[in-house]
Amino acid sequence: TENGYKPWYLEECASTLATTYSSGAFYERKIVTTDLRHRCTDGHTGTSVSAPMVAGIIALALEANPLLTWRDVQHLLVKTSRPVHLRAADWKTNGAGHKVSHLYGFGLVDADAIVMEAKKWKAVPPQHICVGSLDRVPKYIRADHVLRTSTLSSACAEHRDQHVLYLEHVVVRLSISHPRRGDLQISLVSPAGTRSQLLARRVFDHSNEGFKGWEFMTVHCWGERAAGEWTLEIHDTPSQVRNPAVQGKLKEWSLLFYGTAEHPYTALGSPQSRGRTLEVSASEMEPSRAAFLQSHVEVAEEEEEYTGLCHPECGDQGCDGPNADQCLNCIHYSLGSMKTGRMCVSSCPAGFFGDKGARRCRRCYKGCERCIGRGPTQCTACKRSLYHHQEMSTCVVLCPPGFYAEERQKRCLKCHQSCKKCVGEADKCTACKDGFSLQEVRCVTWPLSPKPPTSSTLSLVPAGPGEEDCAPCAPEASAPHWRCVPTCREGFYPADSHGLPNKVCKKCDDHCSACEGSSGNCLKCKEGFSLLGGSCVTNETCTNADKTFCEMVKSNKLCEKKLFVQFCCQTCLMAG
Repeated sequence: TENGYKPWYLEECASTLATTYSSGAFYERKIVTTDLRHRCTDGHTGTSVSAPMVAGIIALALEANPLLTWRDVQHLLVKTSRPVHLRAADWKTNGAGHKVSHLYGFGLVDADAIVMEAKKWKAVPPQHICVGSLDRVPKYIRADHVLRTSTLSSACAEHRDQHVLYLEHVVVRLSISHPRRGDLQISLVSPAGTRSQLLARRVFDHSNEGFKGWEFMTVHCWGERAAGEWTLEIHDTPSQVRNPAVQGKLKEWSLLFYGTAEHPYTALGSPQSRGRTLEVSASEMEPSRAAFLQSHVEVAEEEEEYTGLCHPECGDQGCDGPNADQCLNCIHYSLGSMKTGRMCVSSCPAGFFGDKGARRCRRCYKGCERCIGRGPTQCTACKRSLYHHQEMSTCVVLCPPGFYAEERQKRCLKCHQSCKKCVGEADKCTACKDGFSLQEVRCVTWPLSPKPPTSSTLSLVPAGPGEEDCAPCAPEASAPHWRCVPTCREGFYPADSHGLPNKVCKKCDDHCSACEGSSGNCLKCKEGFSLLGGSCVTNETCTNADKTFCEMVKSNKLCEKKLFVQFCCQTCLMAG
């Protein structure tokens, strides 16, 4: 996702080669692309985004070098993809120095890097396939235990046309009988110590058929040497009560190695490699492809130490290559970490701020799009769907009382000094502060007389023409504009007023037919409005987001949370 988290639909897999952006949680941005009827959309989601995105990047690489094979493309992806800000607990460096994860493979596809590498790329050596010996010794799999079985492989060193020295893909072929195969977790450990989880536990896999000649693949050993001891681990963790007498059994297993007999990169400058590439006759290919091949033949051997130009963002300590993630130090800022990989940038991206002292991009507080520090009150701009509270420099889902939501720039602006609550504009009040009364959408002062009545058992309301004043119930009072009543009429509520011993009948919010304690604490709404969290909202604006999501909100009793009410107004109203 845009924040580097795995999306909810991602399945961890040892055969994942690389990753591209897509959609994530409902509050994260989705992908912008073309839409029907000559329009654009910013709501494209899922693997329907990722697949064409990486296909487009590969098309750019093929445009830069039409001679690339499917294996060349895979090597380019492994070599140029970057872990950057992708969040995963299982990032590891394999025996060949590649960082890899079960969530993201070798990292985020880098369009610029893969095109630049493709321009100077030479075809990798031919692929060899080595079929390992079959282990048919049956082994029982005890519940709550780990079965470990190892095999020593020469990687077909005795057969020149099958010998695999450097790995690409490794396949485990096995047969297992088991009463509930979803309880099994299967891993493979390479001679270099790289652990690949081939199969995770699956709570909904109730099958008792086991695995009959199934194949599981991993790319996590890419570039490692194939020869040595390989270990298969099978962990049986019962998810429910099973018959202890019925145990699982590993019936047989074997390994298949895919790779090359010579190094795929350093050996490519050798005469043999160049000769093999040039053996294709010019008459067998299109003139443009033949010209391209001739123009991209390089004669210099690859050197162990990089002596070329560094990226413009690299500092005075130099670099190990031409890319921004190969700098030894940075001129401006370093983005990322030792775990996820670092790169030099001229300015920090959204969600980060530049720490000039440390020359690092540090992450803003959650919800901040831009900030001046890591704290929650140091935000200068907010992520989509959040409002910027300028006085507090925070990002909020809803503006607090005394502020209204300004939608164009997504800001919380202060209400008029007489308003307790307002909406849309500073002086469009929906509730008033003490000493003010709501008239339409304005807060005005009450026309109180200088000599207040003293009866503490009655409430005051403004007296209309022909109505008797408070003299009968409070003889000592002089209030020609007021009268005393035992209860406030509909649309008003009794409230204390500064300097008066009596309660005063104050008007409820415009849309309330009854309220209590304050004008904005509605108990009942006028026709055309619905009660929601003590406020009356119009039925037209009370809308719902995704139906399934809102039903989940309702069933988990989350309607009291303002964030969820905002998206599931109708469902929460039905929830009561």
